[in-house]
Amino acid sequence: MKKLVKQDVITPRTDIAQRVAGLNARYRHHAATAVMERALKDAEVGNVALVSSFGAESVVLLHMVSVIAPGTPVLFIDTQMLFAETLAYQQDLAKRLNLTQIHTIGAAPAALALDDPDGTLHRVNTDACCALRKTQPLENALSGYDAWITGRKRYQGSTRAALDFFEVETPTRIKINPLAHWGREDLEEYIVQNRLPRHPLVAKGYPSIGCAPCTSPVAPGEDPRAGRWRGAAKTECGIHLIGGKMVRTSAHTPPASTKEKVA
Repeated sequence: MKKLVKQDVITPRTDIAQRVAGLNARYRHHAATAVMERALKDAEVGNVALVSSFGAESVVLLHMVSVIAPGTPVLFIDTQMLFAETLAYQQDLAKRLNLTQIHTIGAAPAALALDDPDGTLHRVNTDACCALRKTQPLENALSGYDAWITGRKRYQGSTRAALDFFEVETPTRIKINPLAHWGREDLEEYIVQNRLPRHPLVAKGYPSIGCAPCTSPVAPGEDPRAGRWRGAAKTECGIHLIGGKMVRTSAHTPPASTKEKVA
C-alpha cells in the first residue's frame, strides 16, 4: 500500500508592509534605472503598470520603460480637459519610443453627464472634478495590478521629502517611485543625454502640467508646482491620496470606463 504524501500547503503572500520593507532594504542603494528594472521583474512586486500624465517630466520614465520592458502597460488618464499640446505629445512619444501598450482611461460618459454635464465642475469644486475625471478612473484601471510606477520625487515638496522607492498604497497594492531621489538636474541630464523630446509647454513656462483650466505658467523663482490650482490650498489631484485617505467623489458616481486604446 502506497504511503500518502502530505501535499504542500499554499500560504498567503507575505504581508504587503513586510514586502515593501524588504524591497526598500534590498534596493536602497540602487540607482533609479536599476530600481525600475528590478521592479518590473521582481516576483515580490507582481503585475506592474506605469501611470503617466505625459507631462513635463514624464518622458524620463517612459524612456526607461521603453528600454527595459517595452511591453509594460502604460495607463494614460484623459480627463478631456488636457492641453492640446499634451495630447499631441502623447502621440509623438508613443511613436518615438515605440510604446505599444498605452491604455487611455477616463471617466464613464454616464458619470460625466450626471456630475459635470456642462464641464464647469472644476470652477466650483476642484476636488470633485479631480475625483470624477482622474482618481476614480485610475482606481478602476489599477484594480488588476499589484503595483504601479509613479514619477514622484522627494524634491517636489515637504509631503514627499521622505519618499521611498516602494510604498504601501492599499492592503493589496504597492506604489513604486524609481525617481524618488532624483533632483531637477538629474532629470535634465537624462533628457539631454538621451536626446528626448520635451513637452512643448515647458518652453512656455509650464514646469508642471495638468489640466488646462487648472494649470498656469510659473514665473522665475516660483515653486515648479505653483501653477497647479493657483490661489487654492489644493496641491494634489488625488491619485496619490487613495490608500488610507479620503478621496472626495460623488456618492452616485458610477464606475468609470476603461478605453483601451493603443497609441
